[in-house]
Amino acid sequence: MYSHLSEAVGMDEVRPTSGPAAPGLASLFPPGLQAIYGECRRLYPDQANPLQVTAIVKYWLGGPDPLDYISMYRNMGCAAQDVQEHWHYISFGLSDLYGDNRVHEFTGQEGPSGFGFELTFRLKREVGETAPPTWPAELMQGLARYVFQSENTFCSGDHISWHNPLDNSESRIQHMLLTEDPQMTPVHTPFGLVNFLQIVGVCTEELQAAQQWNGQGMLELLRGVHVAGGPWLITDMRRGETIFDIDPHLQQECVDQGIETEGSNLSGVSAKCVWDDLSRPPEDEEDSRSICIGSQPRRLSEKDTEQIREALRKGLEFNTKAALPPINSQRQGHDRPQQTMGHLQSQLYHRSRKDSLESESSAAIVPHELVRTRQLESVHLKFNQESGTLLPLCLRGRLLHGRHFTYKSINGDTAITFVSTGVEGAFATEEHPYAAHGPWLQILLTEEFVEQMLGDLSELNTREETKLPKEYSWPENKLKISVLPDSVFDSPLQ
Repeated sequence: MYSHLSEAVGMDEVRPTSGPAAPGLASLFPPGLQAIYGECRRLYPDQANPLQVTAIVKYWLGGPDPLDYISMYRNMGCAAQDVQEHWHYISFGLSDLYGDNRVHEFTGQEGPSGFGFELTFRLKREVGETAPPTWPAELMQGLARYVFQSENTFCSGDHISWHNPLDNSESRIQHMLLTEDPQMTPVHTPFGLVNFLQIVGVCTEELQAAQQWNGQGMLELLRGVHVAGGPWLITDMRRGETIFDIDPHLQQECVDQGIETEGSNLSGVSAKCVWDDLSRPPEDEEDSRSICIGSQPRRLSEKDTEQIREALRKGLEFNTKAALPPINSQRQGHDRPQQTMGHLQSQLYHRSRKDSLESESSAAIVPHELVRTRQLESVHLKFNQESGTLLPLCLRGRLLHGRHFTYKSINGDTAITFVSTGVEGAFATEEHPYAAHGPWLQILLTEEFVEQMLGDLSELNTREETKLPKEYSWPENKLKISVLPDSVFDSPLQ
């Protein structure tokens, strides 16, 4: 990360004060930045110049770090609420700070500003610590890079599987949940609305519970356990016990019961996956993927892209029937979703924003009306190990509850959506259970077939690493699934 530590921006000369701004100063201070700083000043009136990590070369000038600044405040906590003293980190850059299209497209004041949110993080202050550790700034930059490169936004209740101690130590805190910051209120800027999403460090067992049940439920359990976060969900990197170690009843009475009665509210993940149409031969040996041969479009239409994003994001339910979201090309707001999205470690890798933007913009090459629904006779699904281990969750926690689950590939526009017979708006049907719009495949599974698959895929439930590759086949249903090493998906042909 190319950045340096300093007092906040060194902008006292142009910062707004509690009194009227001096003539001409407002124009020097970017309005989006000014609005967020105003919210920080409300919380920390006595910390006008917090320590700040600053990107030396700004992202809009070709630098690697999307966040222009990350401010670090000392928060004294709240004894009345049993909130301990901690460091509070706040990002600047996921929202539109400037309003001149240098980073984000200006879309008006009514919608989200930029991606519609900034990240925050609360880290327990250790005894004797006089300055905030700077590693959270690097963590936040990594998450921001993922958002910019994938254009997948975060919402409260989402989880991020990281599989590494957040501070690169030996800590058990190796994953993240996201929630609304308990103190910061949404800010209306001249460029739109900015919400503040707080990163919450969690253990592997807590992440798995969030996946199998729901993120909001896990956040509530963490709030009730002081050492696991407490009311303000403060991350303690030295925490050695999960909430299930501390209170074993939470697993059975809350999580297991919630999974049984409610299922999972995880509606999809971004992942490493690909699918092949086995009912038609490839045109050549080098490219067997049906989604890239002959007249098949290489890119999703804009409307399909929006519907997939909404399937990942909301999965709205009407009249108790699960429904794929209607096709909608308008950018969605950032209200709390009814369902959440998973962001897997395998996709949090560095890629130039240019590649990502070219991929998105070229979707417009394929007119939606020309992308006809294709019924397929036989399909082969391929997943990396992390994605494959979520298949039982997809089947048990989603389809058996009449819902749907989407895998959206990080390597291009491929998407695979599993739907149950109760899902409205799907183009896969019981008569034609495998159907595609360009590179978007939908698979409709009956309850009987889901139960059969769960039995055959049971070994994927284990936490132990499975020897790869693994092959599963259901010839009568003309379906094949492979779980493959990550290296397979890094090949240019995959």
